[in-house]
Amino acid sequence: MAVYTDVSDDELKAFVAAYDLGEVLSFQGIAEGVENSNFAVRTSRGSFILTLYEKRVAAADLPFFLTLMEHLAARGVSCPTPLKTRAGETLRSLMGRPAAMVTFLDGLSPRRIAVRHCQQVGAALARLHQAGADFPMVRANALSVAGWGFYLEATRAQADTVKPGLAEALAAEYRALAARWPSDLPTGVIHADLFPDNVFFLGDRLSGLIDFYFACTDALSYDLAVCLNAWCFETDGSLNVTKARALFQGYETVRRLEPAERAALPLLARGSALRFLLTRLYDWLNHPPEAFVKPKDPLEYWAKLRFHQGVADCAEYGLA
Repeated sequence: MAVYTDVSDDELKAFVAAYDLGEVLSFQGIAEGVENSNFAVRTSRGSFILTLYEKRVAAADLPFFLTLMEHLAARGVSCPTPLKTRAGETLRSLMGRPAAMVTFLDGLSPRRIAVRHCQQVGAALARLHQAGADFPMVRANALSVAGWGFYLEATRAQADTVKPGLAEALAAEYRALAARWPSDLPTGVIHADLFPDNVFFLGDRLSGLIDFYFACTDALSYDLAVCLNAWCFETDGSLNVTKARALFQGYETVRRLEPAERAALPLLARGSALRFLLTRLYDWLNHPPEAFVKPKDPLEYWAKLRFHQGVADCAEYGLA
């Protein structure tokens, strides 16, 4: 989450007036994240989140995201639920941008990731996959292999200013993954961005999942590879195998991985690392100076990619 577009008090009140939410008492921008403009809105009837969709979020994809959140919430997944206006609309316009209001979830993202967090995230991810199994809408993963080429070309000229030799190293990795990327794994709805700042806990209990604006239809085990990279590495760049084992064990308490999914995990983890390296690199090189949030270091994912390149078997991740 972040703020790229300012909204005045009068504009906000006029927007909220279309809902049955009572009087606006306060609102403020939320600085975390990199994708959309987000505001915490408190009214006389509760707390809510207003999102203005920016950057990589295509307006044509918004019905998929909003309908998916409704679908998952109806099946017991704790996630934001889009609000409807009195006229029944969930998607509207504010400041010339698509906008929506969603329910507020209690909880905080973990600052120091522990093994117990990883186990619960794994189980929650599997429950999300199960709840999405009958979701009728389909959205291709725009940030899978076919989409990486854009970011590769867009960053090629400046990549070596971030790390000497990075441009060619990324191009070589892209070629290697494109030649081997699996196409026959179990697929369904995936979150595709389940980082710690998109998961809330109340004490030691996972209380909700947020930010579904990269959700798509793709290999379920790719989603697990995203979580492996996001949750199981230490600040020194080393893999914490105990956390990885807890992530996988949590997942398999709900949904067992197939042998082909296990075998593909090292490749999927490389692909996940390349995806976030490329998009972080693009944001690093194209950071709007007026944005409140600092772009994330792309080289964190260079270190993770290098690690996965040396993994031959999923047992090295602690997966028995």
